[in-house]
Amino acid sequence: MKEYYEIEVAGLKRQLPICPLNENLQIGAFVIFGDVELTVKSAEELLKLAPDDYDYMITAESKGIPLIHEMARQSGKNKYILARKSTKLYMKGVVRCEVNSITTANSQTLFLDGADAQLIKGKKILIVDDVISTGESLKSLEHLVQTCGGIIAGRLAILAEGEAAEREDIKYLQYLPLFDKNGDPIK
Repeated sequence: MKEYYEIEVAGLKRQLPICPLNENLQIGAFVIFGDVELTVKSAEELLKLAPDDYDYMITAESKGIPLIHEMARQSGKNKYILARKSTKLYMKGVVRCEVNSITTANSQTLFLDGADAQLIKGKKILIVDDVISTGESLKSLEHLVQTCGGIIAGRLAILAEGEAAEREDIKYLQYLPLFDKNGDPIK
């Protein structure tokens, strides 16, 4: 059984551990935490795919945080928006949305601070994520943006996993297959 999958993203090769979702299906675990080189290069390449006209970027906590931070830094944008997985004491007028992700066992709720919700109103918002698979996290972010009166300017991800690669509404850097129980890519 194969334990790793080699992928090339933004000109960099990485070994992804293959992790079981159930007895018949596995995923390649893509984690940019701690990989500064991959974060910087991915941000650079994603900005080339970004629409020219957007006001703010948004991502969901937590793996998208280093990516969106670097994208904001490289683009000269001084503000990005973060959908949190829990409320914080400083958050007022919170907007919430349920999410079911392939990498999370249970349903989660995303929370947006009321001040960020006000920033979104009437603005063009670019949704950023590390990996889009089932699209559930993306759908929740879209819902948050639309609930707050924002306009979705585009959807970017480092990787599109499985059938997400067939979507025409997202732009991504590289395809990531799903894997069978032996660790072989599912075509």
